[in-house]
Amino acid sequence: MPAKRLLMLVGDFVEDYEVMVPFQMLQMVGHHVDAVCPGKRAGESVKTAIHDFEGDQTYSEKPGHNFKLNFDFDQVQPSAYEGLVIPGGRAPEYLRLNPRVLEIVRHFADARKPIAAICHGPQILSAAGVLANRACTAYPAVEPEVTLAGGRWVPAAESADNAHVDGNLVTAPAWPAHPAWIRAFLQVLGTPVGV
Repeated sequence: MPAKRLLMLVGDFVEDYEVMVPFQMLQMVGHHVDAVCPGKRAGESVKTAIHDFEGDQTYSEKPGHNFKLNFDFDQVQPSAYEGLVIPGGRAPEYLRLNPRVLEIVRHFADARKPIAAICHGPQILSAAGVLANRACTAYPAVEPEVTLAGGRWVPAAESADNAHVDGNLVTAPAWPAHPAWIRAFLQVLGTPVGV
């Protein structure tokens, strides 16, 4: 199976696990992942945030790590990639304001290339206008954005540690779903997955 070139859209205060774990796991199976952030270049970093579920009404947030970018955002040519990964955290709420980010997302959606989005990542999909008539899950607070964008909401309670697949779109509510989310994304990419 030939390696695929994947694009990962990140920004400051991306969720720590949701950027680090997929970045490493996708490389582990042989894929090349370009992690980019608007306004930043390869070698620069974004700060991450660790979100945890500790019995409060929403997640708690703690400082995470610095995640090093490995490609320049300004050099991204969407046609050179075979899949897109959008981690969650706080980054999607402002990345969705960047017209170039939305243009990149629309390329993947229009070309029906595999897209994996987790937690707050579907905020970017909503802003890009690519969720109409698509089934999607996300962190529960994102439900209004998914439905207002014309998407069919898949309750996170039904998939807290699972992923939802709708054609080329693979979504999950938060990092506890990593095993199912990454496995489903690999299957949509056509990457053989073990037992």
